[in-house]
Amino acid sequence: MTTNHDDTDAEAEASTDGETERTDGDETTANDGRAARTPGGGTAPEPEPIEPAAPAEFGLVQAWWVDGKGKTTAAMGMGFRAAGHGYRVHMLQFMKGGADSVEGVRGEYNAIAAVPGFSYENAGHYGWHGLLDGSADDEHEAKAAAAFERAEALVAGAADADLSEPLPLDGEPEEEGVHMLILDELLYAADRGLVDPDDVVALAESKPEDLELVLTGSHAEPEYLDGVADLITNVRKVAHPFDDGQRARRGTEY
Repeated sequence: MTTNHDDTDAEAEASTDGETERTDGDETTANDGRAARTPGGGTAPEPEPIEPAAPAEFGLVQAWWVDGKGKTTAAMGMGFRAAGHGYRVHMLQFMKGGADSVEGVRGEYNAIAAVPGFSYENAGHYGWHGLLDGSADDEHEAKAAAAFERAEALVAGAADADLSEPLPLDGEPEEEGVHMLILDELLYAADRGLVDPDDVVALAESKPEDLELVLTGSHAEPEYLDGVADLITNVRKVAHPFDDGQRARRGTEY
């Protein structure tokens, strides 16, 4: 019996093509099925109006430290994300009263003011503590002490609020409470001896269960937060343009 190799090859190729088509089809169907089971049903999310809401899983203490760029940026990014869900967010900044390398306008303040439910306040003295830049160290200490008292009041206000419920997006943070409190550069103030680390621990331990507390700053490891903070992130510098004399840039540092 004579076999037609051309026909056999053609049949094998057709069979292989058919299997490939079926496999591709099965993969597409499987992928579609997996996508349909995602929270968004496989569709790209669309922006929605910001309405007051309450988080279901807030309540951690976060600490962001070391000498890399991005600690404050990461904290504010979480703040914007939370505010986008309708949660009440407030940021209190220590040690950022301005310097000759930073202009009077700051992009983050403009952006925060445009987002419902996100507010901020700045309690820093001009310049940098410990540097001969025209600022006074006793003023830095006084500003840091006042800011810490304000932080205690904000935590107490959150304790008095029902954080399991939506909060007014334009409410005064101490009177109405907040779901997320960002204490920017508090760890740096503690690192500089302007705030007692033991007081930082006491503040974190006194917060209400549902308050998300975010602490940033410090180039030294805040070992006093071991066992206190639920999330500790080391933002380590590998390279930084400041080391080559680059000053703060509008849109990236302020």
